[in-house]
Amino acid sequence: MMTVAHLLDSKGKDIWSISPSGSVFDAIEAMAEKGVGALLVMENEQLVGIISERDYARKVILKGKSSKQTLVSDIMTKNVLIARPEQSVEECMAVMTEKRIRHLPVLDKHKVIGMISLGDLVKTIIAEQQFTIQQLEQYISG
Repeated sequence: MMTVAHLLDSKGKDIWSISPSGSVFDAIEAMAEKGVGALLVMENEQLVGIISERDYARKVILKGKSSKQTLVSDIMTKNVLIARPEQSVEECMAVMTEKRIRHLPVLDKHKVIGMISLGDLVKTIIAEQQFTIQQLEQYISG
C-alpha cells in the first residue's frame, strides 16, 4: 500500500503558493504558469487557505467580480482538509471523493511538505494495479 510520503518522493515536493493579500488574477496567472489547478495560500510559512480554479469560476466569474480587484483572501477556502505523509493513497482518494475536492496539502508536524491532486492519486493507483497484473501474469506463465 503506497503512502502519501512515497507519492511525494516520486512526484516531487514542489509547493506553489500565494499570499492572502495577492489578487485573484495573480493566483490564476501563477496556476497557468505552473500548470496546476490550485495554490496554497500561505502567510508567514503557515497554511491559511487554498485557492482553486473552481473557486475562481464560482466566486469571481459567476458573481461578476474583477479578478484584478478581488483578493485571494476573499474567495479562498479557509477550512482546508489536509493529508499526512503516513496516510495511504486509498485513504486520501476516499476523502477527496467524499468531500468532492481535487487537492490536498500534505502537512508533517504543522509544516507544509507538498500537495497532492486527485490526478496524482489516480496515476498511483493505476500504476500499482498494473504492477500487480504483471506480477500475476509472470506467476501464471512461470
